[in-house]
Amino acid sequence: MTPISRSGAGRRSVATLVCGALAAGGLAAAGATALEPGAASASSHREAPLISGTPQYDNTDVYAFVSPDKPDTTTIIANWIPFEEPAGGPNFFTFADDAQYDIHIDNNGDAQGELLFRYTFRTHRRSGDTFLYNTGPVTSLDDPDLNITQTYDIDLLRLKDQHLVSRTKVADDVPVAPSNVGKASMPDYDALRGQAVHELAGGSTTFAGQADDPFFLDLRVFDLLYGGNLSEVGNDTLKGYNVNSVALQVPTDMITESADQPVVGIWSTTQRKNAHGHWTQVSRLGNPLVNEVVNPLKDKDRFNADSPWNDGQFLKNVTEPELPELVESIYKIKAPAEPRDDLVDVFLKGVKGLNQPPHVRPAEELRLNTSVKPAADPKRLGVLDGDNAGFPNGRRLTDDVLDAALQVVEGELVGSKNDLGDAVDENDKEFGTSFPYLAAPTEGSRGPLAKGTGGDTDVRNQLGDALKPAGSSAGSGDTALIAASAGAGAAGILLIGAGLMWWRRMRRRTY
Repeated sequence: MTPISRSGAGRRSVATLVCGALAAGGLAAAGATALEPGAASASSHREAPLISGTPQYDNTDVYAFVSPDKPDTTTIIANWIPFEEPAGGPNFFTFADDAQYDIHIDNNGDAQGELLFRYTFRTHRRSGDTFLYNTGPVTSLDDPDLNITQTYDIDLLRLKDQHLVSRTKVADDVPVAPSNVGKASMPDYDALRGQAVHELAGGSTTFAGQADDPFFLDLRVFDLLYGGNLSEVGNDTLKGYNVNSVALQVPTDMITESADQPVVGIWSTTQRKNAHGHWTQVSRLGNPLVNEVVNPLKDKDRFNADSPWNDGQFLKNVTEPELPELVESIYKIKAPAEPRDDLVDVFLKGVKGLNQPPHVRPAEELRLNTSVKPAADPKRLGVLDGDNAGFPNGRRLTDDVLDAALQVVEGELVGSKNDLGDAVDENDKEFGTSFPYLAAPTEGSRGPLAKGTGGDTDVRNQLGDALKPAGSSAGSGDTALIAASAGAGAAGILLIGAGLMWWRRMRRRTY
């Protein structure tokens, strides 16, 4: 594809256009976001009515790319549990024990998975006599102070026409990186995270644990079109939130059909047991934004429960999309002519000559041509900007999929050149240069520090230390004040207890 010039000023001048259209068009069910942690939802997060009520089973995003530092391998990342508030204890964020978290690989274009990597998790509790996630500073994944831990297995299922051919356990009882409670509880979280990277036989590597949500975008559209004056634009809605991630790096020749057919289709699903004890698929994700702003409400839950080989039933949602009509009705920008075969080619078949496999069956999968080498200078708009190693040829962590998808939906490939975007061009945290590449999760203790407290506060375990700023010395006056406060509190408790005893005696009186 021909590279297209993108000017930041041009994008910002129209940044509100599609976001405003989404708001005015009433796409609340598609999942646009609010302002602060605790009351939010966004694209690829809470995308369908039923799954929004069970976040442990909710896929948020899928990424697949040729590993930049190991180009003979492919890295696949799948995320679950949207909008993890970092300080959301005491019950922090775990994978579900009654779920099967699956990564599917279609390596011949028939819309069926030939390979399935299945992650299953187990939660372990050291003590039930405390409400704490950890009972002291945690310095390793087997630290006895880490009260709640998880481990997982990975099974590789090989399938033929959805019939099981073989099952191989490729990982057994691997530890999960914990939620990042804070600096006092986990003074060196990066070290803990490194311990969760596990080498597997055959040259694969796995990681599971908490990470910074890598999706970056601005969808704060429901405050009367960005505050009523379209001024609140260019803020990363997912900044400060975490997700639970699984990352798998495998030799590329392990997942492709052959060297002559290097294109793979990838999607993730979640299964959980229903009331009858049978496994039921409840969530599904391949390309971003599809179930959010392409499928109408009546199809969303059905899409999550179905499989790519049945995607013909949703074809009209792609060939006659709602979003361009909304943009036209509000901003008078003419929608591209229907049927939108260009969207079918890009998002259901793959780009011809790039990531479209031969004899492809149209299906909603994230398609990656594993023979395309990583770009030395990745472009955030990927293929639209001449970088064939990026979205929609797979999806890298740095790809600005919202801008790219909006421009394609508005007709970039059929002559309607545009420069649409949300003015959020990169993640708020820098991604890593080696596996698992994800940015570390935001810690729960990220708030302002007490007066007199330095940034590298030592862990304070003594009561006296907890009652004064770190680094300060309590003189006799401070000690007397603490003692007096403690004494006053004890006296207050005694008075309250005496009052309660008197009240109970009075209630037993006959009159």
